Amino acid sequence: MFILIRTSRDAAASELMDELSRIKEAYKKRDESGKSKLYSFFSPSYVVVTQQRERAVLDMLSKYGIADLSVKKVLDVGCGNGGILRECIRYGALPENLYGIDLLPERIESARKLSPHSIEFRHGNAEKLPYDNYAFDIVLCFTVFTSILDTHMKRNLAKEMLRVLKPDGIILWYDYHMNNPKNPDVRGVKKKEIYELFPNCSIGLNRITLAPPIARLIAPYSLLACYILERLKIFNTHYMGVIKRKAT
Repeated sequence: MFILIRTSRDAAASELMDELSRIKEAYKKRDESGKSKLYSFFSPSYVVVTQQRERAVLDMLSKYGIADLSVKKVLDVGCGNGGILRECIRYGALPENLYGIDLLPERIESARKLSPHSIEFRHGNAEKLPYDNYAFDIVLCFTVFTSILDTHMKRNLAKEMLRVLKPDGIILWYDYHMNNPKNPDVRGVKKKEIYELFPNCSIGLNRITLAPPIARLIAPYSLLACYILERLKIFNTHYMGVIKRKAT
């Protein structure tokens, strides 16, 4: 029996390493393909998408009574180069209250170069967050779960996010709910799956963000048209939402 259990654990560990390697390779391929240029502020469509998301973030925080970020401790899971945390500073957050973790060391290196030194960035696997229980008022999770195809890893990450969240804190979620047929390395996260990942939580979701391919076609000619289409929601590809523990 002991041998069977150990073998099962070894298999799970091997699958985990395979998934971590797959994620790293997927981001490497994207960077080498030149697609990172699509995420430049010199691209009109990226400006549209970013402004739509920013408006939704501020609306969502206000809806849940958060208007003073200077007193909030914030963690960004999958922080990339730290751009979302730098946005938080614009909204009033203090750099010393901001934390970011990412799987890719080169992104953490970039974040440290671009951001105030008092923001704490760490390289690591967010399945084992290096923070105390109930440490954060807000946990940010932007376009992370779509990059994870392994269900077990998703569950581990969701549990860790809840573990470090204060009892009255919120998880701010932003991610695709649709698959990208041209990119097998990502998978949309449907509403049902979000509820399964965060049981015993209250969850409020809004569909936002005009589909990037449509935005790329229209934004160079009409920002107003992008705004109108996004408000219709039928072409929107992401969920923006707040996840909270249910009151006991």
